[in-house]
Amino acid sequence: MWNPAVETMPREQLRELQLQRLKETVRRAYEKVPFYREKFKASGFEPGDIKSLDDLAHLPFTFKDDLRNNYPFGLFAAPLKEIVRIHASSGTTGKPTVVGYTREDIATWAEVVARTLGSVNTTPDDVVQVAYGYGLFTGGLGLHYGAEKLGATVIPISGGNTKRQIMLMQDFGTTVLCCTPSYALYIAELLRESGIPRESLRLRAGLFGAEPWSENMRREIEEKLKIDAIDIYGLSEIIGPGVASECLCKNGLHICEDHFIPEIIDPATGKVLPPGEQGELVFTTITKQGFPVIRYRTRDISRLIDEPCPCGRTHIRMARVTGRTDDMLIIRGVNVFPTQIESVLLSIGQTEPHYLLVVDREKSLDTLEVWVEVSEALFRDEVKGLEELERRIHDEIESVLGISVKVKLVEPKTIQRSEGKAKRVWDKRDLLKS
Repeated sequence: MWNPAVETMPREQLRELQLQRLKETVRRAYEKVPFYREKFKASGFEPGDIKSLDDLAHLPFTFKDDLRNNYPFGLFAAPLKEIVRIHASSGTTGKPTVVGYTREDIATWAEVVARTLGSVNTTPDDVVQVAYGYGLFTGGLGLHYGAEKLGATVIPISGGNTKRQIMLMQDFGTTVLCCTPSYALYIAELLRESGIPRESLRLRAGLFGAEPWSENMRREIEEKLKIDAIDIYGLSEIIGPGVASECLCKNGLHICEDHFIPEIIDPATGKVLPPGEQGELVFTTITKQGFPVIRYRTRDISRLIDEPCPCGRTHIRMARVTGRTDDMLIIRGVNVFPTQIESVLLSIGQTEPHYLLVVDREKSLDTLEVWVEVSEALFRDEVKGLEELERRIHDEIESVLGISVKVKLVEPKTIQRSEGKAKRVWDKRDLLKS
């Protein structure tokens, strides 16, 4: 545990700290950011109206479009001369979302990521290989600064060049790997194909995030790489990685509540839901100086867990993200998340961990086809065996989703590999709209 005094703070004391910081943040946003001042006034709200943490629910939400509409620096609460770092989203849809950090914000970021690394008992004796992308994406530099603050040795290799990744793991003695879970599986696959014995690596733990992944995928990674696979969570709009992380108990991600206040809402009504109920995750930053964000709707689907954790940390936990409201597929009125299908495939265990959901429309009816890679040996096996596997996958997926699907078994290497976030969906309906 990196910071026991804070991470095990009594709940009552933590809530008092949150309220104090929330009041300061709301006042700062009101005074420094015209967008928030106008939005608060339109809601009939003033900073002095915050009397308790429950009053947070009366504040308006912030949406990703608000960030884009105020591009590039309209939501900054500090002058540009005080902003020492700028990150931005990829901008694949419209304007990129831009976030700014003061020197104090960078220190906060390093602190919360150090806690994330501390969740797998990282010490200055560890060698941390950061295979998240560097640059405007927050993943690489976030893990980098946190590892340095903790005192570990950092390998800033970024993503890609997987053979070199494995070589450096061997030569530099990497003990902790940081990357997306899909890339971890790709590393495991190449390791096996290269005939490199797992015993030649010192790897003991991995911190995986930036995309939804299932419990079955965790088991797959842990079995193939012989490590503890830990789920981490963050998003650039809030700070980047470091917002929340599992501990070795692996029963939910501890949120750094002294810096971020979480809520779960009904995505349709905006109503705040109690712990245990699933809905959309909303965050309010309460220590950020350069870019404070009030009630940001993440679109991530999760739930809050308020039961005590055996590790001793007192901060509330969030359940593993099961998908996003804007990644969610609606097939003939049914909500479908890729992770549901991934769990089925990995539970069957006779396929490779690579799949693609192909969504199309035939005669005004949505269709879903699941492409699944099988091993070289199985693909060359008799047709009867492949037909039986295809039927089993088909029946299991239909049982879980409650809608009809098509299943297509494909040769190894058919589905494009990713060194970042895996592309799980090919929605041809989008092509029909364009």
